[in-house]
Amino acid sequence: MTRPKINLALQGGGAHGAFTWGVLDRLLEGNEVEIAAITGTSAGALNGAAVKAGLIESGPEGARAALDWVWSRVGQLADLAMPDWLQPFLPTTPQLSHAIEMSPPYALGDFIARTTSPYSYGPFYRNPLEPIVRDMHFGRICAGDGPALFICATNVRSGKIRIFSGEEITPDAIMASACLPTLFQAVEIPGEDGTLEAYWDGGYSGNPALFPLFRPELPSDIVIVNINPLYRDDLPYAPHEIMNRVNEISFNSSLLRELRSIHFVQRLLDDGTIAEGAMKRLHIHMISDDDLMADLSVATKTVPSALIIQRLKEAGRKQADRFIETQYDALGTRPSVDLREMFD
Repeated sequence: MTRPKINLALQGGGAHGAFTWGVLDRLLEGNEVEIAAITGTSAGALNGAAVKAGLIESGPEGARAALDWVWSRVGQLADLAMPDWLQPFLPTTPQLSHAIEMSPPYALGDFIARTTSPYSYGPFYRNPLEPIVRDMHFGRICAGDGPALFICATNVRSGKIRIFSGEEITPDAIMASACLPTLFQAVEIPGEDGTLEAYWDGGYSGNPALFPLFRPELPSDIVIVNINPLYRDDLPYAPHEIMNRVNEISFNSSLLRELRSIHFVQRLLDDGTIAEGAMKRLHIHMISDDDLMADLSVATKTVPSALIIQRLKEAGRKQADRFIETQYDALGTRPSVDLREMFD
């Protein structure tokens, strides 16, 4: 049986990228699909790079191992050797999120981040992501084999998105994609003319960027792994709730704009305004868990908790399994996300 080819679009969201880890782990384990291309931002870039390097090294199992290695470094999951009988006695995910958000160390760190520039730290400045990224295998990440890989970052001066691909994907490119400006100094990378350009997190301009996947040689199916809630029932009132929702809206805005543009083109194709074949007809799919993400906050994005990371991975595996069970037949034939309902 021929496996359907898909493109993966991996959102950024700090430690919440562990949900994407779970999704990828399940897709790789089942081997029901072939990954043709990956576009990723921030944690999505880290996940995408790990998948590509692992696939080239030793196939799906190599990719799963590479993801395990990355997230064990991020969350120190090796310390989470808890027996099943202990799980019911552990705090719930909302309780953990609230505890982190209300903890004095987080409150102090948040205050410092809002009032102090990362350029004030002088020789004490250090990006904690750097040792992890620099230990990755960039010979495989930049290889011409395996899925095409696109990494998104935001040019600080112009505000425009930059897409890194091929040999442009360096450790600095991945760190630029994940560079929150209140926490980290901008990452400077030479442009085509050799001039240094400064970059911040790609989520401000493409979270992730979908347009690199519109190339004619790539399949029509785009599976978006969304880790920022699109919708929340409750209106935020407390200051931290307001800032959390502002963060979610900001990091979804570029994705929603691209989806609206895709919807517009599909409508023109459907009513014959654009001739069939003149523009690519795309099949949009999404794997997400807004209910779980609504229990979390910006605090759990920036403060990795081994327990929450493990729960996010398990939730990602569960949602990917559900996608395979309920939407697998749509791959290659039709979208499973109703863009008309989303935007009309």
